Amino acid sequence: MSETEKQELAKALEEDLLKLHGSPILTLKQLHRVLNFRSVDALKQAILRDVFPVHTFEMPHRRGKFALVKDVAKFLAEQAFEEEKNDD
Repeated sequence: MSETEKQELAKALEEDLLKLHGSPILTLKQLHRVLNFRSVDALKQAILRDVFPVHTFEMPHRRGKFALVKDVAKFLAEQAFEEEKNDD
């Protein structure tokens, strides 16, 4: 997969996630489903242990952590590329 194909995949994933969730920001509940974590608590543990692969952030006057759809889409596209690279 070329860099262009990876960028196109990330863009398509981003568009799909935006349509599905209706926001450029994902909550932990949405993230746990998108990235297939067993539970929100498992996701929180990954963040606390600093092993969660996507940048998360807090927002003023809001509880919890959030992630940008764009960052999640980019991560998923990179993982697809890595899987293909490992198959060679």
